[in-house]
Amino acid sequence: MTEYAINKGDDLLKIGTLDELAEFRKVKRETIFFYATPTYRKRTTEKGIRVIKLD
Repeated sequence: MTEYAINKGDDLLKIGTLDELAEFRKVKRETIFFYATPTYRKRTTEKGIRVIKLD
């Protein structure tokens, strides 16, 4: 099972699966997955939401 970390700026908000993070943020699973893409990173600042895949 793949885990992801969701950050806002330098603050770690939660670690979990895409489904767990989606429930935490009250958004769709696809939205959390989009937060992890390079396209989303280009559109937002470093202080925004970031999702990082953990190995």
